[in-house]
Amino acid sequence: MGSMYKDEQDDWMTVCLKYLLFVFNFLFWMGGGVVMGVGIWTLIDKGEYLSLLASSTFAVSAYILILAGALVMVTGFLGCCAVIREQRSLLSMYFSCLLVIFLIELVAGVLAYVYYQKLSEELKQHLRKTMTENYAQPGKEGITRAVDRLQQDFKCCGSNNSFDWQHSVYIMSPEAEKRVVPDSCCKSMTLQCGWRDHPSNIYKVEGGCITKLEHFLAEHLLIIGAVGIGVACLQICGMVFTCCLHRRVKLDPY
Repeated sequence: MGSMYKDEQDDWMTVCLKYLLFVFNFLFWMGGGVVMGVGIWTLIDKGEYLSLLASSTFAVSAYILILAGALVMVTGFLGCCAVIREQRSLLSMYFSCLLVIFLIELVAGVLAYVYYQKLSEELKQHLRKTMTENYAQPGKEGITRAVDRLQQDFKCCGSNNSFDWQHSVYIMSPEAEKRVVPDSCCKSMTLQCGWRDHPSNIYKVEGGCITKLEHFLAEHLLIIGAVGIGVACLQICGMVFTCCLHRRVKLDPY
């Protein structure tokens, strides 16, 4: 009688674990879509700004997130199969996949955190040089578009202020046609509107484009970190449930 009660209790716990893993896999699959979406959004939304950065750490973090998100969605399907079939080999494979994805997201999180600490210093050292030396130069069309979009989107002019453009290779060249700032500095962007750098005509923002771009990138890095932590917590729960179910299946005489 006691043995029968114990078997019924074990069956009930196994069923509970299966349902918990099903719910987890659904949440995990959705989390994978969110992770991949954040990575794609990071690269597409103002992705041109990446050409203005000295290092590729920001882009690498986003690519790792996309990879992790895709793996999460595939792993969620594998998890459902493992739960339905109750095979130890599938459960072991599922656990291994969760662990690998966890480590990948950990790497992305560390990269994002390290870059967050260095972001301000990199922009101060690199952005002004990039804007003044590469703007409107042959072979630097990507940087030129990125700078124009940066100044228009964030309503700023120059890395620190509009006077930075006085030392620009472009402004000192005949191609500038006596402009004092690029046309993208203008509040109403029209051809050759950069002839006049009066505050009524161009953006005069305290801190310049460095402050605006730093704030934008910092927000993205925080989102990357938050999403990574959220999905990582789900994975830890999933690994615990998987270990418990693996043990139950192993004890099952069938």
